[in-house]
Order: sequence, then C-alpha cells, then structure tokens
Amino acid sequence: MPKTRTHQTAATMEADQAADQTIDGTVTLPSLYADVEILRTAIATESAPLLDELGGTEALTPRDQSRLTNLAHYLTLRRHDIRPLQRRLMACGLSSLGRLESRVLPTLDAVLAMLAPHADETFPRSNGANEAAFFQGETFLAEAADGLLGDVPGRRRCRIMVTLPSEAKDQPDFVLDLVRRGMNIARINCAHDDREAWLAMAGHVRTAGERLGVPVRVLMDIAGPKIRTERVVPEKKAKLQVGDLFRLVAEGEPSLDDDIVACASVSLPEIVTRLSIGDRVRYDDGKLEGIVEALSRNEATIRVNRCKTGGAKLKPEKGLNLPDTALGLSPLTAKDETDLATVVECADMLGYSFVSRPQDIDLLEEALAKVPPRTTPLGIVAKIEQPEAVRNLPALIAAALRHRRPFGVMIARGDLAAEIGFERVAEMQEEILWICEAASVPVIWATQVLEDLVKTGLPSRGEMTDAAMAARAECVMLNKGPAVADAVSLLDHLLSRMDEHIVKKTPMLRALKSWQA
Repeated sequence: MPKTRTHQTAATMEADQAADQTIDGTVTLPSLYADVEILRTAIATESAPLLDELGGTEALTPRDQSRLTNLAHYLTLRRHDIRPLQRRLMACGLSSLGRLESRVLPTLDAVLAMLAPHADETFPRSNGANEAAFFQGETFLAEAADGLLGDVPGRRRCRIMVTLPSEAKDQPDFVLDLVRRGMNIARINCAHDDREAWLAMAGHVRTAGERLGVPVRVLMDIAGPKIRTERVVPEKKAKLQVGDLFRLVAEGEPSLDDDIVACASVSLPEIVTRLSIGDRVRYDDGKLEGIVEALSRNEATIRVNRCKTGGAKLKPEKGLNLPDTALGLSPLTAKDETDLATVVECADMLGYSFVSRPQDIDLLEEALAKVPPRTTPLGIVAKIEQPEAVRNLPALIAAALRHRRPFGVMIARGDLAAEIGFERVAEMQEEILWICEAASVPVIWATQVLEDLVKTGLPSRGEMTDAAMAARAECVMLNKGPAVADAVSLLDHLLSRMDEHIVKKTPMLRALKSWQA
C-alpha cells in the first residue's frame, strides 16, 4: 500500500476532530452536515497526491479512471476513524457509510444532499438522484468479472473454479460431470504434469462446455519459484516436536549429526543463504514453525517452536514460508517463460504466483510480448500470498489497469496465512475484498474451501459457514480431492441461496420464511 503520510492537512485534522465527537444524547442535523462536509473535503484533498503515487489516470480509459479514482477515495477515507460519525448518522436514519466501497463520493454526496435543507444549505448531488450513476461501481465490477471469469451463471453471481487433478487428462467424463454439476472455471496447476497433459485437460473442458451448451473457462497457474523441501533424511521421516532441531541445506546431500532430528535439502539455495538468526521458518502451510538458531555458509539450523499436536514429519515436496526473510526472487522462472506458450495457446487466464510489486506486472507483460499473440486478451489473476503483495495491492491494481487486460485477484489463503500468521488471515481477507471492490476488481476466494468434504465426503460445520461467506467474492475455488464433484453440487446450491440474502457486504433483506406460521 502507498506509504503513510506523517503530516496532516487542515482538512484531515478537522475531519478527525469531527469523527472524535461523542454523542451527548442529541444529534443535530446542522452539525452532522458540517462534519460530513469536512470529511468529504478531506477525501477530495488528500486523494489527489495518493492518486499521483499510484501513477495517475492519464493513460487509463474513462472507466478505469473512475475505478482508480474511487480506489484512491476509499483508501483516503480509511485513513480516518469515522466510527462516531457513523453512529450519529445511524441515529438519524441516514447512511452509515458502511457499504460505500464502490461509491465513496456519491454516498457522501447523497448524505449531504439529505442533510443540506436542515442546515440551510444547498448541496447538489454529483450524480443527482440517478440510481444507475450511484451504483456505477457495481456495474464496473460486474463487467470486469464477466470479462475475466465469464458470464454470470444464471442461478448465482459467484462462479465456481475447480483444480483439476493429473488424472483428468485421461478422464473426459469426470470433467463433463464437474461442468454438469456447476463448475464454471477449470484450474490447471502448471507446477505439475506437462504440456501434453495440460492440452488434454483444456480440451476436455472445452468439449464439456460445448456438449452442455455452457461457457467454461480455463485458468492456468504458472508455478513461479517453488520454495519447497526436496530430499529428506532420515527416510523413515521422524516426527518433529516442539524443541527439536532440524536442518535445511542449500546444496549437497542432507545429513544428520548430534541433536539434529531431521534434515532436508531445498529447491532454491537462496532460501537458506538469505536467512538470518531469529528468522521464522514455516513448513507445509504452517503445520510446523521454527526459529533459525545457527547458520553456516550452506545450512541453517532451526528449532521448532510450534507444531501440530502429535508432531509433524519433514517430507519432500512440501512448501516453506519465510515471513521475516527478504528473498528478492523474481516471480517468473525460466520454466514459467517456457510454459507461457502453452498458457497463451489454451487458457483464458493466467494465475500469477509470487507477484508482490507493480514491476512484477510489467515483467509478465514483457514475457507475454515474446510469445505468439492471441485474438482475445489473456486475463491475469494476481495471487495475493505474501505481506508485500498485501501492502502493494493498490499499486498492483493500478499497474494492471494500465495494461488494459482482464484482471482479478486471488486470495491465496494457504500461503497468506503461513506468511502473516493464521490469526490475521481473516482480517486481511476482508481488507483485500474491500480494496478490490473499491477498484471494481473481481476476487477469487481460494484454499481449503469445503476441504473436508472434498477429501472425505463429509463437510465440517465451520467450513460450511466459510463457503457461505465466499459468496461475497466473484469466484470460489475448490481444490482437487475424491469427493470434489459432490462439493461442486453442494457449493452450487449454497451460493445460489446466499445470493438471495447478500451481495458483497450488502444484505438484500429478502422475505424470511423460516418463522412464518
């Protein structure tokens, strides 16, 4: 996110003073008008330099100018604590400003227009009383989602994406069944299999869509720099407990000595050589966490300070996260650049792993310029899985808008939780949803959705609630598993019902039938 300013404008100080006013039992409409007007002035004043930090709007289309400008307004608004002001507005039956992500100034203007007569003021609304203009941000989001993810399924707003297993290359009927049950997008993970398998999977998806007469899109996820364990000793994979020591080696064969319980080589030497004493290392989506205690030229010794009950086994091909370590890795590898030719040939969109800076968007565009052109634009999905990506999300959005491709964001909750900590992932998920809605950018809600159902055939109660909340995104992703087809059917029904109750953060207040006599 753009850097925080250390100075305050006069409008900022006035807005904060207004927001800090306490309720004395009486809310006067003239004072409310003055306080909302101060807040609006602060947003208009402070958003201009923020918009410049995001690169300005000169190179954008008129629609994207509106999207980026509203994002700047929203980010500026969220630098103020307006909770007291919201309470005072609510007491007067006016907007609580709690659902203005896609329409910051229009919402404030609507409130001001309602208060103006009571303050002996005249305030013309920027969009008059035009409902279509007021909800323009929602229209932009719907258009962006259709352009990236395909048309909305007739019975629900949220699309369903499914990660195809390797076996899908030889199972066209399996893919057909997924589409019949409600899959709208097939995800192919380029970290596995090869070009021949990817072409076969994509072909089965296209054929299934044609047979059933429904549009189905393909997302291909390029691997990026794989940060994983490789060879592990001992071969019996001893369990690590809190207090145990294990070792990561940058090069050569892993080995044991003294108090080292397990040792693993790694896929990228940099993840060992750039560690510092005290850095945290998380293994396999946070099933184990350790602190670096000792370093040599080629290895790091790590003491376990947290792990799942019963211990965790160090295994090959498991992910490593280093939340305290600046790795400086390029999000594009030589393998990715080779794979782009296949992605461009058979996918509708590309999943971009490890993207964290606006320059990473430019880097991908340079690589795509080297492969044969397409007749339709390739969509880009930025996977938000690192703290730096969260901080830079507005700048990533601005960079993507300048390249004029269909663009969306995936909340990659597995890696994100391992990077920022499980206790913060729910909060950060909400913030990503808000920022993307402010910029009319579609969101994919991913990782462990209905995980128990997908793997065992029986959902947990908690994951059913999580899946219902996924309806606030434009797409929800299921991972592969034995019961994934049943999960698609359940999710299709669940999302359809949730659409009757809520759109993004806004309750629709459909008539309730559960308590009718």
